[in-house]
Amino acid sequence: MPELPEVESARTVLERYALDREIVDVDDTDTWVCRPHAPGSIRAALLGRKLTAANRRGKSMWLDTTGPTLGIHLGMSGKMVFVDESSAEHDGGDYWQRGRAPGDHRFTRFELSFRDGTSLMLVDPRRLGRVRLDPPVEHLGPDARDITPAQFRAALSRGTAPVKARLLDQEALAGVGNLLADQILWLAKVNPSRPVSALTRPDLDRLQRATRRSVDAAIAEGGVHTLSVVPYRREGALCPRCHTEMRRATVGGRTTWFCPREQV
Repeated sequence: MPELPEVESARTVLERYALDREIVDVDDTDTWVCRPHAPGSIRAALLGRKLTAANRRGKSMWLDTTGPTLGIHLGMSGKMVFVDESSAEHDGGDYWQRGRAPGDHRFTRFELSFRDGTSLMLVDPRRLGRVRLDPPVEHLGPDARDITPAQFRAALSRGTAPVKARLLDQEALAGVGNLLADQILWLAKVNPSRPVSALTRPDLDRLQRATRRSVDAAIAEGGVHTLSVVPYRREGALCPRCHTEMRRATVGGRTTWFCPREQV
């Protein structure tokens, strides 16, 4: 799945370019990406409408319109592509698509056409994205970029789950995926398997600061693949701080890499 930074880059493109344009056509014929809506249902709901705001919480993104809310999930390889009046492209989304050449729209799964000749597409080669009306977002926890220290402590201190599993729980903390979680835990020097009930107040404060630092860095540099510990998530790699060999484990059903010397 995309993580918060990739979704934020897509949201920024939508906010900057796609708002306040009248929709004159909608291609919603991909029955998998647009499920559970039948072909033509989203089109009928959006024709003549305008996008009025681009929103995100965690990994979830949705657009307010002058009609129903439009939810767009990027999936593992999705990218939002806006084509402007001069046919120039502006895009944002998952880093798996960073090599797509401008004008390559072979994998367009959903498209909005605007009265001024511009268009907005979900380009998704793996077809793992999702478009739906009125998406449920009320169950999501606080956004990992905006969460306050008090909210963070409340989200991570209840129960006995491993701390990495709790970081990945979107109802506790929205936006953290596998790579972000490993970066956060490595920066905070916390073992991914440690139960949240064993975290001290200093542990929680370090984790909250590491979360904000990691999210901001990934947004600034173009995605979670740019995070500093990511190149060392492999066999034989040494921790970039202490040069101990990195260790692999499975926590909460996810592959995890950590430094066995510093992350205790």
